[in-house]
Amino acid sequence: MSPVDVGIIGICGMILLFLLRMPVAFAMTLTGFVGFAYLSGIGPALNILSQDIYDSFSSYPLSVIPMFILMGSFAFASGISRKLYLTAYTWAGQFRGGLTIATVIACSGFAAICGSSAATAATMGRIALPEMRKYGYDDALSAGTVASAGTLGILIPPSTVLIVYGILTEQSIGELFMAGLVPGVILTLLFVATVAILCLRNPALGPACPPTSWGEKLRVLTGVLPAFLLFLLTIGGLFLGWFSPTQAGAIGAGGALLIGIAQRELTLGSFYYSGLDALRTSCMVVFIICGATVFGHFMAVSMIPFKLAMWVGNLPLPPLAILVLIILVYFFGGFFMDSMALIVVTIPIFFPVVQELGFDPIWFGVLIVLTGEMGVITPPVGVNVFVIKGISRDLALETIFKGILPFLLALMIFEAFLIFFPSIATFLPNLIYS
Repeated sequence: MSPVDVGIIGICGMILLFLLRMPVAFAMTLTGFVGFAYLSGIGPALNILSQDIYDSFSSYPLSVIPMFILMGSFAFASGISRKLYLTAYTWAGQFRGGLTIATVIACSGFAAICGSSAATAATMGRIALPEMRKYGYDDALSAGTVASAGTLGILIPPSTVLIVYGILTEQSIGELFMAGLVPGVILTLLFVATVAILCLRNPALGPACPPTSWGEKLRVLTGVLPAFLLFLLTIGGLFLGWFSPTQAGAIGAGGALLIGIAQRELTLGSFYYSGLDALRTSCMVVFIICGATVFGHFMAVSMIPFKLAMWVGNLPLPPLAILVLIILVYFFGGFFMDSMALIVVTIPIFFPVVQELGFDPIWFGVLIVLTGEMGVITPPVGVNVFVIKGISRDLALETIFKGILPFLLALMIFEAFLIFFPSIATFLPNLIYS
């Protein structure tokens, strides 16, 4: 068999392992090792396996991942998410759909110190869903808002998925963070506009809550201060070049810890469980990257990425049409795989194609992360939908999926704008790093 045939069989075998519920990291590692051994011999395969595992776990750039994950865990345990929601609720609750607008704003704020989509949805869902039900909000709108706004966690920096993309493609994490900032803010505003339009058409979906005085509004602003300072310290310091991404994550984790201690929110028990949760999540991500590295070496010797790049380059289609085809692969792939796993699996195949077509790799990173946001709220593997289902077990999955449809449309509209106007993502990193 030719190397390309072996590569295709390997990809099909890996998909079969996914369907058999083998963890993504182990499926990629096993496929990569067996495929590389078949093409290059068992000795080189063992050398590659040991080298890739060692390089992954001893890599300094990879240390940025556990630092930002730990920051998000400490931020949740410190009560920052609850205060963000209270502040947004006090300011926006008196309007139609005010609680859902508050949820979107609070999700974007927590995403700025968390970096995880599922964690953002789970954290804000526990706080917001009972409040919205209390005030008679429509279940589909409530659940759909939390699930969809949780996706902001993988776009607004510090985004774990952007970090992984940067490591796999050897792009600047700082530039990727800056590239995700403006799209994240615009998408937040689009979600707010979506809620406003829905409630304007049907006020029964989100009744207005009792108004609050200006004194209360000004008083609760102090609750935003810890999250704002934490974001300013980490992303602002990274933006100004005061420290590296890993140092930014470590300082952010230390800052979240100090905030929790100073506000007497962080107990010894919550400190332990926050650290344990961050350790588990970090190990999962690093194992996935390790598996992707092994699988990437198999793809390299199979010649599939290079053959695909040559084939795509010779297609009688403009580069933009080819890009749309790649985006469609990510969109439909998101139906069956988590966004991070999908990006890790496909980057060795599609990134050389993107480079061959001459597209900006920073812009492309934001584009596929945005496509990945759709994947975490679309069936059958809509991770955020199942997170919300786990929080509110009495809600039917059909109700939650119905609620995400308007937000999915907003995501698609914004992605189209980002494709035709790349400067939405690139002007800020170009301004700062040029």
